[in-house]
Amino acid sequence: MQSDALLPEAERRGYRHVFHALRVIVAEESSAGLFKGAAATATRAMALNFGMLSFSSKAKEHIASLGYAPGGGAQIFGAAAVGGFFGAFFSLPFDFVKTQIQKMKADPVTQQMPYKGPVDCVVKTMAAGGPLRFYAGFPTYFMRTAPLSMITLVAQDFVRNMWAKVGL
Repeated sequence: MQSDALLPEAERRGYRHVFHALRVIVAEESSAGLFKGAAATATRAMALNFGMLSFSSKAKEHIASLGYAPGGGAQIFGAAAVGGFFGAFFSLPFDFVKTQIQKMKADPVTQQMPYKGPVDCVVKTMAAGGPLRFYAGFPTYFMRTAPLSMITLVAQDFVRNMWAKVGL
């Protein structure tokens, strides 16, 4: 529904609510249309969590080695900021490919899709713009994903400490 509003008016489906969107997608693309880009989305999520969790843990160790109190605000928020940055860094290339796959449309003349799949998208993007092309829009992406990563990591720390206090 969100991406439908971004399309040119002539291409919009005009979803009225979630159930209408589901019905239209199934009618036009079959039930497989509901899962368009699911593998790319899952891969992006794995990259985001890898960057976020692993670098946050390493940052906590490093911040503690600098003499900051373990479990203190500097360690928790500093490590969350580092985790947010690396979560964005590792997931943006996957998000770029996911978005290209989800938004692709057949050429009006040849009726061919621009990419045969995610690997073809990566190969063509590398050929056209090199590896930095995958990081186009990084500041915007970071500002969108890092706060959520940071909130998640701070909440995770809070819950872990709460469990430790009650003996779990």
